[in-house]
Amino acid sequence: MELDRTDQRILRVLQVNGRISNRDLAERVALSPSACLKRVRRLEQAGVIRGYRADLDLSRVRDSVTVSAEVTLGRHQVADFARFESELAAIPEVVEACQISGRFDFLVTFVCRDIDHYRELTDGLLDGDSGVSTITSNIRMKVSKGFAGYPLD
Repeated sequence: MELDRTDQRILRVLQVNGRISNRDLAERVALSPSACLKRVRRLEQAGVIRGYRADLDLSRVRDSVTVSAEVTLGRHQVADFARFESELAAIPEVVEACQISGRFDFLVTFVCRDIDHYRELTDGLLDGDSGVSTITSNIRMKVSKGFAGYPLD
């Protein structure tokens, strides 16, 4: 899908404030409300806009530990990757998983109630049929720069 400058302006505003009214959005991007709504709907239907979420401060909701885990599989067949991805999809504490290039196969982000809970999950991955050979854990100490949207320029 080809995005023009107006589409990019709409996306920039929505990344910062997904709850902005259509009228205010239209004003910010210099469109009529009907033209703006038409563009937003087109971006949604094309899958450019996948959804809208609340940005939570999890520390105000519950105690948690966030761990970035470098995961290496023992075998590298397509079926091995698919099996592992399927297993990750069934674990609610996995909030993001990316297959990557480099010295390990996946970078997986877990959000668990505590470190013991994380250990239980990783023990299950190591002992199960997921094909995991090693997991290197990196515990998040603090967020220095949180995700604030994608650069669109």
